[in-house]
Amino acid sequence: MQDFPEVGEIVVATVTRIMDQGAYVTLDEYNNIQGFLHISEIATGWIRNVEKFLKVGEKKVLLVKRVDPGRSEIDLSLKQISTDQKKKKLLELKRHEKEAVLIENLKTKSSLSKPEIDKIENVLVEKFGSVYDAFSEVAVKGITILNNLSIPPKALSVIEEQSSKIQIPSVEIRGVMELTCNKSNGVEIIKKALLDAIENKKVNASVTYIGAPKYRLSIVAQNFKDAEKELKPLISSVEDTIHKNGGTFKFTREESKKTREG
Repeated sequence: MQDFPEVGEIVVATVTRIMDQGAYVTLDEYNNIQGFLHISEIATGWIRNVEKFLKVGEKKVLLVKRVDPGRSEIDLSLKQISTDQKKKKLLELKRHEKEAVLIENLKTKSSLSKPEIDKIENVLVEKFGSVYDAFSEVAVKGITILNNLSIPPKALSVIEEQSSKIQIPSVEIRGVMELTCNKSNGVEIIKKALLDAIENKKVNASVTYIGAPKYRLSIVAQNFKDAEKELKPLISSVEDTIHKNGGTFKFTREESKKTREG
């Protein structure tokens, strides 16, 4: 039986035919079942020419407005999709495609049967939520996180090799610390304050000397929440040490950076 999307679901569709009153599309994730995008749901305002907004063969992220399985009718909307929803859906689709490649490579390189691969896939999904997330976790934490999951050694070897090729998304927050300490051993006090602050952090924290009295602080993590969580106590640690030794402290934030997922 043909599966149908639910009302309110966000889908990816391919434009197949353009008409005066809208366009017909096929839903990529639902066996290319046909849907209709009415002209009133393409964009806000009056539309004179649909082809200015849509091209045959083009893929669009759309919102499901109405579904009638009995008549195989699906009404869709483009204008109600936000930029964030579009980005999230395309990222999700990209991950599904990567996941399919990972599973195929696992099957080919490990020479395991389909039932064996299916079993491994189920184990990974149950433990990590998805195969892609499982491989990403291995990339970050190492293959030992799959211990006690009853995965064959030859499959573990392939998973480790494939995970090493995944570029983990990360963010970097940076700032410049201006530090002074007029004591005879002031330089050593500043160095120790910086080393003590970044030691044993759960994220990648580093300090680079720019030139007296400036030091650049960099914190790299998988997301901004984790990075920000480490920033405040790190800065407070340095500031407290410097002030206790009669020095001065100033911190200026710089622009944050985000890497793309690969």
